[in-house]
Formats: sequence, C-alpha cells, structure tokens
Amino acid sequence: MNLRTALLTACLALAAWPALAAQLMSAPVAVATPQESAGLVARLTALDARQGLTNDYSFRISSQHPGVTGQKITRAQHTYKGLRVLGSESVVVTNAAGDIVSVSVADRRPGLTPQATTPGAPPPAPPLPTAAELTPAIGTDEAIRIAVQAIAPGGTHRWPPTAELLIYPVMKTVRTAAAGDKPEEQLNALDLQEVVDRYELSYLVQLRMAQDSKLIYYDVVVSARDGTIIARWPALQTVVGSGNSQYNGVVPISTSATATGFQMLDSARGSGGKFGGMAITNADHSSPNNPDPGTIYTNSSNTWGDGQQYNGGSTTNANGQTAAVNALWGLMNTYDTNRNVLGWQSLDGNNTATYIAAHVGTAYDNAFYDDSCRCMYIGDGNSFTSLGAIDVIGHEMSHGVTAATADLIYSGESGGLNESNSDIGGEMVEAYARNGGTGSVVPATGNDWMMGKEISRSGEPLRWMYKPHKDGSSPDAWSTSLKNLDVHYSSGPNNRMFYFLSQGSKADPASDYYSAYLTRTPAAMTGIGNDKAYRIWFKALTTKFTSATNYADARNKVLQAAQELYGTASKEAVAVQRAYAAINVGADIDEEGGGGGDGGEAVERVVNGGFENGVTGWGGTTGVIGAHSGQSAYEGARFAWLGGNGRRSTETLTQQVQIPATASSAQLSFALHIDSAETTRCTAYDTLVVALRSASGAAIATLATYSNLTPADGYQIRSFDLLPYKGQTVTLSFAMREDRSKQTSFVLDKVSLLTR
Repeated sequence: MNLRTALLTACLALAAWPALAAQLMSAPVAVATPQESAGLVARLTALDARQGLTNDYSFRISSQHPGVTGQKITRAQHTYKGLRVLGSESVVVTNAAGDIVSVSVADRRPGLTPQATTPGAPPPAPPLPTAAELTPAIGTDEAIRIAVQAIAPGGTHRWPPTAELLIYPVMKTVRTAAAGDKPEEQLNALDLQEVVDRYELSYLVQLRMAQDSKLIYYDVVVSARDGTIIARWPALQTVVGSGNSQYNGVVPISTSATATGFQMLDSARGSGGKFGGMAITNADHSSPNNPDPGTIYTNSSNTWGDGQQYNGGSTTNANGQTAAVNALWGLMNTYDTNRNVLGWQSLDGNNTATYIAAHVGTAYDNAFYDDSCRCMYIGDGNSFTSLGAIDVIGHEMSHGVTAATADLIYSGESGGLNESNSDIGGEMVEAYARNGGTGSVVPATGNDWMMGKEISRSGEPLRWMYKPHKDGSSPDAWSTSLKNLDVHYSSGPNNRMFYFLSQGSKADPASDYYSAYLTRTPAAMTGIGNDKAYRIWFKALTTKFTSATNYADARNKVLQAAQELYGTASKEAVAVQRAYAAINVGADIDEEGGGGGDGGEAVERVVNGGFENGVTGWGGTTGVIGAHSGQSAYEGARFAWLGGNGRRSTETLTQQVQIPATASSAQLSFALHIDSAETTRCTAYDTLVVALRSASGAAIATLATYSNLTPADGYQIRSFDLLPYKGQTVTLSFAMREDRSKQTSFVLDKVSLLTR
C-alpha cells in the first residue's frame, strides 16, 4: 500500500479505561426531525427487505439519546401492519454521518420468531395473523372499563387512562436441545429460551389511579377479541448554599437567589421540565391518593434544615426543611454521578430537569418515582425515618433512566432487572457522594452494598446486594421460579452479580460472599471495581437492553458491553462471565486464559480472526493482511489494512461462517481503526461496507457503512447481533471503496463471531 499523503500517527491500542470517561457520552441530542426519523426507518426497513420481508413490517422511533461523542442511540419499536409488537424492538447506535455502528435486537414479530415447540426440534415460525385476527371486536373505551373493573373499580384517575391497540406476543419458556434431560434443579438460565406461543391482538391499557390513600399504577393487557385480561403488572416503581442533612451532616446544596431570599431551584443542573431546573418542592402532606407537588421551597437565608428527623410540625421551618435538604443533596449527586462519570445528563440523557416533592402524606412509609411527571415523591416515614437517604434517591432516579431508555417491563425477570438497575444506581451514587461528589470516576469505596439501611429504624436494610437471601425473600441465584417473584425480590441475583463484578467473591463456603456456582480457577473471582462495573452495566442498559430483556439476555448484552469497552478477551469481559456464572447464568470460566469464551459453551465461528495465521480462512483481497509498517495491530502483530492507497481502488475481505439453528446468541465483533487525509465533513468519498452475503454472493444485510467522515483515534470495538440469521450459512464481507485522491485507511483486527 503506497500512501499518497503522510499518515496520521500510528493507531493506538484501545485507550486505558480512565480515558473512556471523556468519550463516553456526547452533549444532549436534538429531537430528531420527522425527516431524520423517516430516514432511519427507511434504512432499517431496507435491511428487512434484504431478508425478504414485506412492507407489512416496519419501525416506529420511540426515543433518542446521546451516545459516545458523535453518536446517537435510537430505539425503534417493531410494527406489523402498522401495529406495535410489544417487547419487539431494535436499539440502533449511529454515528454523526448516520452510519449504523451497532444494533441490538429483540425480534418477536409475526412470521419471524420461533414458536413454542418440542425441545430440540427446529421451531417453525408462528403463523401470520389474518386480517380478521387484526380487527378488534371491542373498542378502547371498553378495554379501559374492563381494566379498571379488574384493578381498582372504586379508584379515581390521577392521570387520564390510555389504551393502545397492538400485537401482544404470548411467550412460553422452553428448554434448549442440550438441556432436554436436565433435572429442574440443575438448570442454568442459558438452558432455557423464551419463544412465542401465540399472538393476541390486544390493548395495552395504562392506568394511573388512586384509592384509599394509595397510588394504583398498572399496565394491563386486554384481549381486543373478547376482553379477556391476558397480563397485568404494576407500573409504580417504589422502594418499600449550606444544608443540614439528616444523614450526611452539613452538605453543600445548589440553590437560586430570589428577591426575598433563596429557593431550592438548581438551575445549573437540567433545563426545562416543570420548574425550569432541578427543584425540591413542598407537598405539605398532600395525600398520596393524588399528591400535589406544591411549590418550590424558599427561605430567607441560604442555610437550610436542622439535620433532625421530621417531628410532625411545620414543613417550612428548619425541621421541615431537612427532608428537602436530603432530597436536594441526593438529586444533585445523582445528576453529577451520571454526568461527570458517564456524560449522561439528567434522567433522559437530554438534560430535561426533574423534581422531588418532599413531605407527601402523613407519616408516609414510601418513596416512589412517577414517570407520568418524571418526578419523585418522598414520605416522612413511620416505620422508617425520612425516605430521602442518598441510596434511596439514587434508586428512584435510576428508575427514570430506565424508563427513558430500556423501559424494562416491570414484571418477571425484566422487572427484576429494572429494580436491580435502580439498586445499582443507588449504590454508585452513594459511593460518589460519600467521596465528595466530584471527579470522573466512581470511587472504589463509600457505599455499603445495602439498600435503605439509613432509613431503617431497626438498622436492618431493605436489601443486601452481596447476599440477597438475608432478607428472607430474595434468592441468591437464578432459577426457573425467579420470574414468578415480586420484582423487588427477583432483583436479588442480578444485585449479587453486580457486587461480584465490582468487588469479587470469597472462596470460603461459610462466607456471605461465596458462590457454589464458581467452580473454575480461582474459586474466589476477582472484581474490577465500582467504576468499570458501572460503565459496563450502564452501556448495556442504554445501548443494548430491550424492554423484554431477561437474565440470560442481560448476561449476553452486559458481556457485549464489556467486550466493546475493554476488549473481547479482556479481564473485564472474563469478570462479567464469572459474575453471571456466580448466579447460575452461564458457565464459569478460568480467570487466566478465559479468553472471552464460556467454559466450552461459546464457539468461535471465525477462523483466524486476528490474522496471526496470515490469510488462512480469508478470501478476497488477502494482500491487505500482514504486519505492515505505518499502522499497528489491536492485538498481536498482524491486521488487515483496507484502503490507505490515495487512489481509486476497491478491496474486499470475506469469510463464510455458519450460525447454528440451535444458537441462543450470535455476536459479531471486530476492532476497527479509521484515519483519513480527507478534509471534507459532508461527503463520504471513501467507504467500508460491512455486510452479510449468501453463498452465491447475494446481499442479505448491510450491517454498517464507515467512511472518511468517521475517523477515530485508536481502535473502536464494533458489535452486531446476528441471532436473526441463525440456521444460515452466511459470508462476512468487508468491502472498501476509495476514490481517486486522499487516502482513508480502514484497519481491521480481532474479527470474532461467538455463538452459544
């Protein structure tokens, strides 16, 4: 390869982990224009068309958030004949040029998803619904009436009820072929898979009601055919100047000046929303039946609170202000943890301000996040003390992050993961706040790994993350009964996973930190610390999880996030596998030489993906493979250098791979470095197209297109979910096209397709 111009500095290996903080999230993204949304939908639909899908299948953009600098995260719901398929969606990461960087998919659309069948037998696709089956027999008003009658016939609506006509996939759990004869007690989470049993035309009715001083928030799936209630789940997400805080002594709080004093409005954090900034309001004992947030707290001086538990008197004097101090300090630190460490601004990533209302109810033993107002309410407590402790606020605000991103269904295993994410967020906010609330990393210490200990009058926490079953109800590990538990209990195993991922485990069977599922070497797994663990988890939540993600799916996607951040064979990726193995999700592996595998479960489908064996396994323009001067490898000595010629040229690398019909996951990843001498910011002169082709060479799908518009220092790990192509033999194709002048180099290494 003869370069026309001098190259940029030779590419570096993936940056050390502290540097990730600077590149993690970009500024808030603008709301997509209708044209931009339509353009992305058209691209996704075109990919479907290459798989032979008809115009009956399409997409609906539901949300957009900032990704790493220059990238955008878009959630696209799947539709069939214009109706949303609940729990079926794609999470698409695009770069500044609109090129697709990665896609995470949960595909439950009619005609595509395997139907429940005999374990081990190839599952046929479910039948497509007929026109008659997609015609409702009842209307929205009747669906709402049925739901109200079933949930709270005497209740009142706090927010207007809604009913969306959609396709509801009724799921069934079946065993994989390999686990067909396993005893129930020996099953691992990866031994099971969820498949569609049947489709029901339904209404998703969302009720936000109140009755007898209690909020009753439910999502109800009502059959549009005969009014039968198919499913239901709770939708209310709860946790059963200078300010004198109740739990943290004198703390700095950010307030605003008024004509007569000060108010608890933090205009430096967040914008818009109900109050134009982050705010603490006085609900002043407003009934939990229909709480009114009230007005923003004010004071004549900028010293607030007395640091004591609320005594039942005035809500505006020093004693009454203490609950507000707790709330504001907690809200500030939650915002700062995610912004300073991850670059994620406010709950939605787009810096929309929220608020917390203190003193809801009288002696009210609860705190809850309400996504209808994107706000939080806290009670003064009776059995508890004031529910404004730092981990409780971090927990509830993390529900807001989940609602804005993965929107995990609050039922079964996905509901447990929803609650677990909030416990994780609460602990990481606590660690950050206890160490001064500054810096770009989550400190290694400062949190106690116990949820709600400070608000407990007995000193017993609500939950122990390191040993969940200490509460008497939460299991320590996954089992087939997990999906039947209350979500506050089904969160337990994932909480323990995160503890092990961060802190490691012990080898002593008598220890609270021991797992009998860790059978490889060493028996005591090594943790990677709060900061790395939180980065990996947050990336998986925001860029890979879908609303129906369960424990097995979470394990695969958290592993993908670790591999993208730190490398496919990194100690961080190994730690993820061991941490999930510790809760009976996936098999254990050795720490040394774990290699990103899965104790014999994972199978590498790419031959010579690191190019260390020369051209073995690869076809096309194999001369691009070597240890060329002017560029460096991601790992080892060899790599593939496509482009870099500075003249009109085309180069292609191909390899045929098989994705087994029995695969439960199929993850393509590769390391890619791009540098360019092109100076334009608007025209893609040089491109690299990553695609799947059939054995005959026909296009199956274009996974991504990279160009001179997307250069990056060092290698970037790219990943794609190829599970939709299971049962097929496909050709991986990396096709480079360079124009007549000014080089662009696409340097490829560590190509991997792991199937399980």
